[in-house]
Amino acid sequence: MVQRPRLTDVAARAGVSPASVSLVLRGVAGPSAETRDRVLAAATELGYRADRTASMLARRRRHLLGVMLDVRNPFHAELAEEIHVAAGRAGYEVVLATTTRDSDERQATETLLDFRCEALILLGPDSPAAELDRLATQVPCVAVGTAVRGAAVDVVRSADDVGVEAALRHLTGLGHTDVAFLDGGRGPVAALRRRGYRRALRRAGLPARILPGDHTEEGGIRAGRALLAAAARPTAVIASNDRLAIGLMDALLRSGVGVPAEISIIGYDDSTLARLAHIDLTSVNQNAPEQARGAVLAAVSRLDEGRTRRTETVLAPRLVVRGSTAAPAGVRVHERTAPQQA
Repeated sequence: MVQRPRLTDVAARAGVSPASVSLVLRGVAGPSAETRDRVLAAATELGYRADRTASMLARRRRHLLGVMLDVRNPFHAELAEEIHVAAGRAGYEVVLATTTRDSDERQATETLLDFRCEALILLGPDSPAAELDRLATQVPCVAVGTAVRGAAVDVVRSADDVGVEAALRHLTGLGHTDVAFLDGGRGPVAALRRRGYRRALRRAGLPARILPGDHTEEGGIRAGRALLAAAARPTAVIASNDRLAIGLMDALLRSGVGVPAEISIIGYDDSTLARLAHIDLTSVNQNAPEQARGAVLAAVSRLDEGRTRRTETVLAPRLVVRGSTAAPAGVRVHERTAPQQA
């Protein structure tokens, strides 16, 4: 069995002390440029790879960020990928724990704590503020995508109410005056988007019409069936997320109702599914890369710099217009000025 090269082997090959090799491989200042070149060349020739586990134990630091996400949510998957990139650049690794039908948020966070993660990044948490505050007494926590009040957790999110207002401006600019909102149910994310819809309708002087939903494709399908059975249908629907919007589109198209010919639909998240050509969903983009970078920065600044002050970063969303929205029947497009993407 071939023995794995050790740090002392690299030191012998380079003709320097093991301490100098350690400094070079950790990127610490001190060794000369010539020494660095010799050490790196020796490490490459020997195929040396640092023992990360031993290194972390020696430093008594794990350098692990725990990420809680909903495995069924494509936007969470996109965020998790961006967090991996941002964490790697900061010198951290990532452990994932998912919520499913059989595993709730408490179970997912307990799993991350069992892995001894140094900080937790929670994607779209629905737990009450008291529960998040309890969690934050154990490790630094960052909530992504949702406003959290009364808890000692950092927050990185988009201005959801502003995103819904941008969606409504787009629809009214096309001539829609009967715009429904497909609700996301309970939870702070859904509540903020619902408030944004109500406020935007009041400003536009239009009546509100809220359809029940639950942030799942099945919820969108149920809403679509309810609309099909209704005596009067809206000419446009803003959904609380893309999953709802796609479920709604599926129910309508299967019943022969054209999108956007008869009903325009807007989602929220601008997920990978929304960008598929056969879905082509107009949706609100939350800037996943920037949210991920902000979340990692918030966690790392607590761990590496000792920051204690709570922070909240709110990013401006933008509307991405695709083929699921158009002027309502009977309204000629050239009579309206199409809005720019928000």
